[in-house]
Amino acid sequence: MAWYLTLIAAVAVERLVELVVSKRNLAWSLARGGTEHGFGHYPAMVVLHVGLLAGCVLEPVLLDRPFLPVLGWPMLAVVLASQALRWWCIGTLGPQWNTRVIVIPGAARVVAGPYRWLSHPNYVAVVAEGIALPLVHTAWLTATVFTVLNAVLLRIRLRVENTALASLS
Repeated sequence: MAWYLTLIAAVAVERLVELVVSKRNLAWSLARGGTEHGFGHYPAMVVLHVGLLAGCVLEPVLLDRPFLPVLGWPMLAVVLASQALRWWCIGTLGPQWNTRVIVIPGAARVVAGPYRWLSHPNYVAVVAEGIALPLVHTAWLTATVFTVLNAVLLRIRLRVENTALASLS
């Protein structure tokens, strides 16, 4: 269990690093006339992601979920792949990446890196990680609840983001 709790702590630290990058990029975007779209869903997104990490810790501990190697190791590989995809997205978007939806007037839509193949590859990483991270230690309830709530939130988020991106055209 200790190594799993270390994994969750590492993901939490990674999220904090994302927030630092996002804050820096927000300042960069605002200095170039960027405007935020769809702020209303952002607090729910923060709560959902904090809840994912909390559930990943609490469910295995409180409900005595075992580590099942046949499930845990492949799920760990998915978690690592989702982190790699997430940081590929962040690197590709550079200062335009943000946890918020910010549009900079006159900015070109990025179509490099993973954006060559997918419009929203970062959300693929989020969905994959939201399923896999809890399942590393058989926290199936956390995986299910997060996945359902994230689907609802992503529907809102994608509508906001697609509308905002359409304004670049």
